[in-house]
Amino acid sequence: MQPQLKLVAGEAAQAPALPPAAPVDDAMLLDAYSEAVVGAVERVSPSVVKIDVQHADRRGRAEGSGSGFVFTTDGFALTNSHVVHGAAKITVVLADGRRVPATLVGDDPDTDLAVVRIAADGVSPATLGESRRVRVGQVAIAIGNPFGFHATVTSGVVSALGRSLRAQSGRLIDDVLQTDASLNPGNSGGPLVNTRGEVIGVNTAMILPAQGICFAIAVDLAKFVATSLIRDGHIVRAWIGVAGQNARLRRHLVRRHDLAHESGVLVLSIEKGSPAERTLLREGDVIVSLAGQPVAGVDDLHKLLAGNAIGVRTTIAVLRNSELVTLEIEPSPAPHRA
Repeated sequence: MQPQLKLVAGEAAQAPALPPAAPVDDAMLLDAYSEAVVGAVERVSPSVVKIDVQHADRRGRAEGSGSGFVFTTDGFALTNSHVVHGAAKITVVLADGRRVPATLVGDDPDTDLAVVRIAADGVSPATLGESRRVRVGQVAIAIGNPFGFHATVTSGVVSALGRSLRAQSGRLIDDVLQTDASLNPGNSGGPLVNTRGEVIGVNTAMILPAQGICFAIAVDLAKFVATSLIRDGHIVRAWIGVAGQNARLRRHLVRRHDLAHESGVLVLSIEKGSPAERTLLREGDVIVSLAGQPVAGVDDLHKLLAGNAIGVRTTIAVLRNSELVTLEIEPSPAPHRA
């Protein structure tokens, strides 16, 4: 027989008391967090460098600085393109205080990444992690040289994944990490690391005047770009030879041709000898798809013109005088412009 619960007038039934929860030792949690950050910093700090640059200009020489980190035993270091692009002289300050010269191996303004070669022995490379293992909410630690203060450490969390950030070249950088680990001028090019001391991103930008909204280029993209820069000195991308701008389409044309988007890329000019000229694209055409993929604007076109599109004959669909015209085009390597 189940025991009966008797109510007394004016009293409420009460559930049996639960045993008290075990007290949380805040000091222990803080110590564990501190130990994780300290351990990561100790592993990565020997790889972090300060990068001083000199730019020749009409008034003499302009100076700037940023951060970077060594990622190979033979002295290759990653940093941001905007730190070293066009530099007449690059000097690196190592973690042990040595000032040594460095040379620019290559830089890619479209991803804001660059590789420099450090002329020094005994450099300590950082360990590169994997973007696919990064999770929102995990601890993120930034190391760099904000305002010239060498080896400054800030920590926070990964706030979001898969952001897009527009580079100074105008192209979108995809797969960008957002973090609230504080960044300041001079942090650019330094590593963003996890508690295991693995680099998960290359710090690149902050949003002003907002606080706690900072960005790092994901390490998998950095690995790809670094490999290409070391091999070729630049990133090889596909090219069709058009200059264009985003353009809205008339709704009746979108419905008539069953288009995926209400916008495309209006062709403003075509370069001589380009794939676009050979394909007989015309100024005034509006590109609406490439390789069967819809094109809503210039950013979509850039994404589809990756290196693996070079030499592959494919289709390009354009609106021409209200008619949908499909042509064949074979993208070629983009001309390298220093």
